Amino acid sequence: MESIFKAALGAKKDIQNASFEQIFAILSDYSSEILDNCDAIITENAKDLAKMDKENPKYDRLLLNKERISSIASDVLKIAQSTFRCDKVLDEKTTSAGLEIKKIRTPLGIVGIIYESRPNVTADAISICIKTQNVCLLKGSDEADFSNAILVKIAKNILQKHGINTGCITLLPSSSDATLALITAQNIVDVCIPRGGKGLINFVRENAKVPVIETGAGVVHVYVDEGADVEIAKKTIANGKMRRVSVCNSVDCIVISHKMLDKIGEICKPMIEKNVEIFADSKAFAALSGFPNVKLASDEHFGTEFLSMKIAIKTTTSIEEAISHIEKFSSKHSEAIITQDEDRAAFFLKNVDAACVYHNTSTAFTDGGCFDMAAEIGISTQKLHARGPFALDELTTYKWIIKSDGATR
Repeated sequence: MESIFKAALGAKKDIQNASFEQIFAILSDYSSEILDNCDAIITENAKDLAKMDKENPKYDRLLLNKERISSIASDVLKIAQSTFRCDKVLDEKTTSAGLEIKKIRTPLGIVGIIYESRPNVTADAISICIKTQNVCLLKGSDEADFSNAILVKIAKNILQKHGINTGCITLLPSSSDATLALITAQNIVDVCIPRGGKGLINFVRENAKVPVIETGAGVVHVYVDEGADVEIAKKTIANGKMRRVSVCNSVDCIVISHKMLDKIGEICKPMIEKNVEIFADSKAFAALSGFPNVKLASDEHFGTEFLSMKIAIKTTTSIEEAISHIEKFSSKHSEAIITQDEDRAAFFLKNVDAACVYHNTSTAFTDGGCFDMAAEIGISTQKLHARGPFALDELTTYKWIIKSDGATR
């Protein structure tokens, strides 16, 4: 690890001194090479898939096909084409003392990114870090070793072609020792970003000696208010749950007003038709009597990030009770209310503490690309520095540049 950290430090100035035009050329070429190497990427990905049970919720996250690889390349190109510049002047003024002061955007420096079986994160992280002129140390899981390795190899070849130190991108060994070395690399790593489940987040939080920005875990609720439109509830919950069940913005729990229980069967119909397993509290269970795949919920089903074709239902008697339930079990990722009552929606939006809070909208939109932010490292669930989609702006900081004609104080 010492040699890896040394190489990262050596590459730091190289990437930070690259021109806007160089960055554009590197990322444009990376996008093209991903497409040109589609078959090779699928071959390497198949090696990873062969190691995993198809019933594992992570299998879908790991899977790469031509459509997904095309999407990855498209995201890289969007980042390349972004007008984002790391040397942008954010603010400037001249003080009464004659100081010319500029606030200038700058890279964070060396960024460690820890993630699980999501090879698309590898390409996103590489692209975002190059665009923001950061060095990135990637720590993927052993489940995606082959997929990650080929995406990194392609990127390194592009960097070499453009005369940029390849040490600015490194895929670390997939061992837990490498994780620990990364999160304790004081005076080397400027920030570490873990993206994954509770186990990973907790390990990093408890052991890190470098600054950490948490992303990943999502226990997502949708509150169906007494003023809800049933069709809106039905389609947004179905989309939020089933679009991709293994992602962090997938719905885990429906919180429903007791006044809407007579509509719960209709709301859940698209999920029942797709064999989603429903864990309902006693009131919702009774209302769903006769429907297949409905089981009585236990305490463990609330606050669980399922990442699979499973969902819980909690019945409440007021919007305040609904918010209290969400507050107890939320990971502060994404929460939603379905209602036609603007006052009740406003109350919910104001009082629910989460990175993204929705009204009559699928939680599947919690994504940097959907927010027109090109791509993202993850969804930050904390409040300092970044919250919500962790994209280009969030991977930078700033410094103050002060000039004068010899001013003294």
